[in-house]
Amino acid sequence: MENNQRKNPAQGQGKGSPMRPNPKKRFNIYWVYGALLLVFIYLQLTSTGFREPKYYNTNLYEVERMLKAGDVSKIVVVNKEFAEIHIKDDKVYEDTAYAKLRHKDGFSNQKFYVYKFLSLDNFAEDVERVQLEARAQDTAGLSASARLAVWDQPLVEPVPETRKNFWEESLGSIIWIGFMILMTIMIFRMFSRGNAMGGGAGGIFSFGKSKAQLYDSKNTTVNVTFNDVAGLEEAKIEVKEIVDFLKNPERYTKLGGKIPKGALLVGPPGTGKTLLAKAVAGEAKVPFFSISGSDFVEMFVGVGASRVRDLFQTAKEKAPSIIFIDEIDAIGRARGKNAYTGSNDERENTLNQLLTEMDGFGTNSGVIILAATNRADILDRALMRAGRFDRQIHVELPELEERKAVFNVHLKSVKTDKSVEVDFLAKQTPGFSGADIANVCNEAALIAARKDKAAVQKQDFLDAIDRIVGGLERRSKIISKEEKRVIAYHEAGHAAVSWMLRYANPLVKVTIVPRGKSLGAAWYLPEERQITTVEQMRDEMMATLGGRAAEEVVFGRISTGALNDLEKVTQQAYAMVAYYGMDAEVGTLSYYDSTGQQEYMFGKPYSEKTAETIDRRVRGMIEEAYGEAKRILMENKEKLDRLAQVLIDKEVMFRDDVEAIFGKRPFEEEAAVAAETASSDDRQASPELSVASDPTETTVSMTAL
Repeated sequence: MENNQRKNPAQGQGKGSPMRPNPKKRFNIYWVYGALLLVFIYLQLTSTGFREPKYYNTNLYEVERMLKAGDVSKIVVVNKEFAEIHIKDDKVYEDTAYAKLRHKDGFSNQKFYVYKFLSLDNFAEDVERVQLEARAQDTAGLSASARLAVWDQPLVEPVPETRKNFWEESLGSIIWIGFMILMTIMIFRMFSRGNAMGGGAGGIFSFGKSKAQLYDSKNTTVNVTFNDVAGLEEAKIEVKEIVDFLKNPERYTKLGGKIPKGALLVGPPGTGKTLLAKAVAGEAKVPFFSISGSDFVEMFVGVGASRVRDLFQTAKEKAPSIIFIDEIDAIGRARGKNAYTGSNDERENTLNQLLTEMDGFGTNSGVIILAATNRADILDRALMRAGRFDRQIHVELPELEERKAVFNVHLKSVKTDKSVEVDFLAKQTPGFSGADIANVCNEAALIAARKDKAAVQKQDFLDAIDRIVGGLERRSKIISKEEKRVIAYHEAGHAAVSWMLRYANPLVKVTIVPRGKSLGAAWYLPEERQITTVEQMRDEMMATLGGRAAEEVVFGRISTGALNDLEKVTQQAYAMVAYYGMDAEVGTLSYYDSTGQQEYMFGKPYSEKTAETIDRRVRGMIEEAYGEAKRILMENKEKLDRLAQVLIDKEVMFRDDVEAIFGKRPFEEEAAVAAETASSDDRQASPELSVASDPTETTVSMTAL
């Protein structure tokens, strides 16, 4: 009974049932437009005036045969392109050769053949010639009167005719009409998506709206917090305070303070400026608008300013909020420096609107602007003043302890063994940014996976550092024995000179295996210092010129392999003379321009005589360093030969190999002896005399050691 009473799901559903399987589709006026267009095209194709007949092509031999037989009634030349050879009606039905022209199916009405000639003049001559030859042959045995009667009959001559194909001529118009209809439909659809003026998302005028991406506390995809940002403690303190301003404004306003309007993150590439902004988006429980500076710039005049207005209007509606502009130098470049932009520069208009919104006549209470750039020197002064960007947060390259923290963050996702020490890796990567350290960890994991290792080892990290600094090894590069010997002495010269100098960077590794574009390389561990003395810079110049000096000392000739060394030394010597005031003849002057104004000047900020002096002192400084490097190598010629031979045999040489040949560095032994002497003196001296009363004296003593 239950089965009999069970109803079919498709039955018993009323007209208003929500489970209706086939709802009635809505009528669309565009269907009518499409149907009318199809009907119009069908009529054009199927009408009698436009349908092309079925052509029966022929050749010149058949045309001559038809003319000789007298079967041709007329010849029509169409548009000077082809000829229609019309056959007489009685011949069509009597001669079997023309059977295809008969009315078998009741539809074909064609009684001609089509001949496509190459030249109209030649075709007309051939038609006349064939008919004359046929008449001469037919009248050969006739009487004079009969021949005259035959020759008096007119010849079949080609008749020119011009025809127009309405379909071909109107095809362009039809396509244009169809295109206009399609564009009209698209415009109506764009209007229907937006509001009445097209201002909504996707509207026709939406290009004037801001492209900023919104992250709020309800719907956010940012999972980065301040715990993921390592090594930027001072910067994080500044940014955390900004976040606290928005969360607890009364804490600061009750004492009369005002919330800062903006903060500018300044630093080299890869130091974590954008990552710090992402952490703000993850930590702040307020709307966060993220946009790039290039998103404001468009080819349309006024679009950038319109997007700035829309961005700040939206941010004020959701206040308290944060606006982050990445790479603000795209629109914040100093105005009036480029003389080729014209009077109406779109970038300047955008910058003017940004300046007005940040600190104009109106107020933007509760809206804080964060911006990031690595080119703060080219930003406009009006943008950098207090009241717009009240704070400039410098995000510098991480130091030793900061690099340890960055390594700890990136090594969380890397499976390492016991040989990997974070302290060692941090010491091996001076001058690396946070992005470089992340690349080192990822590259080490890839190298270990390529070797089918169960975990990433210490050597994998060293190989990754070598690859990032020097490039990929190219052991397949073909190098002759003589070139290999020159390269070995060149790199050994670098190692030998740097080993004998007090302030040169300590050697880590030397190789003659080609890497990237270089044929050999030497790795040094630079000392992390904030200032550099004249002695330190001169020792670095001598160590850099050690490769060229070794070639001249050993082979008596020089090569092009020292191009990079010469470029580096020239820039360093020029900086010492023209920027740092380290030359006595030029004096304590600096021609360095920290504002970037000189790049738009046609002349130098010094006279021609001063330029000659600078060039002479730079040349003299380099020649002096080069001569000192040659002196060191000539005094240690035997050790240089042994060092180069080790490189030729092993292709890779480390610090221990250099120490085995040269012994300990001379100044290291002196420092050890001085340290022992100082410790014994301290033990004999009284407690009052063991502590320097002046910090300057302590610094001088340490320098002397």
